[in-house]
Amino acid sequence: MDQRGQAHAGALPLRPLTVAELLDAALALLRTRARPLLAVGIGLALAEQALIYPLRTRAHGYFPNGENTGPWWLMIAVGFATEAVAIAVLGAQAAGAVLPALLGRPVPRPRRSRAAIAGSVAGVAIAAGLTCGLAAYAFLLPWFVVYASLGLAAPAVVVDRLGSGQAVVRSIRLVWRSGLRPGAIRVLGYLGWLLFRLALSLGGITALNAIPRVELGSWTVLAAAACWAVVNAIAYPVLGCLDAVLHLEARMRVEGLDIALGRALRRGEPLEPALAVPR
Repeated sequence: MDQRGQAHAGALPLRPLTVAELLDAALALLRTRARPLLAVGIGLALAEQALIYPLRTRAHGYFPNGENTGPWWLMIAVGFATEAVAIAVLGAQAAGAVLPALLGRPVPRPRRSRAAIAGSVAGVAIAAGLTCGLAAYAFLLPWFVVYASLGLAAPAVVVDRLGSGQAVVRSIRLVWRSGLRPGAIRVLGYLGWLLFRLALSLGGITALNAIPRVELGSWTVLAAAACWAVVNAIAYPVLGCLDAVLHLEARMRVEGLDIALGRALRRGEPLEPALAVPR
């Protein structure tokens, strides 16, 4: 371990990380708070599928066929919107555990009511959901920029103690000041889990269709929704943890957070000045 990490005993390294290390760190963070994160992930995944089910039924499946283009794009847009909301909520929850996981001990922070934090997280989640949904409805291309830019907003509410509007602006600034690196890694993580989800759900439908005397109907749509819910219940907490880790790592690269925290730990000084957002 490098000199900056000698004074801490956290589960996460106190230094900038490679892409592979960031993905590993997200899983390590998930393990520190697996039960509550997965419990919330299950609830959000089930709520999402309940919302999308009538849209999927109206669109007659997963693929456009020339007659269902409008309903299909609406289903896609709502799916991207609900995903953004779920990941933002879980990113905020994961951010509550990221500093103890990084430093190996609880970190006293300025007092802020739970209601205020929940309201700011809700504001960030709604903003992320609306913008990602609209970007997806615009033939997906704007979604990549929007999704890449807003991932650090929910962790900024919890770690940086910011309101929803300030957190959104801070996320955009951190991502772009980092040369889009956190955003690119966020998109990479999302696409990796998307491929896994597509393989599981569409593969399951194909397998059912291959069984003699089995006709695809409403019950197979329900089976596909169940597959999506199961994998999303795991994917969303992992992606939320990735956002929390990316937020701290971006601060290390752009603001020298690792140097400030390492110095405070070695000297036994309060950590709050090191964690404060630079003005």
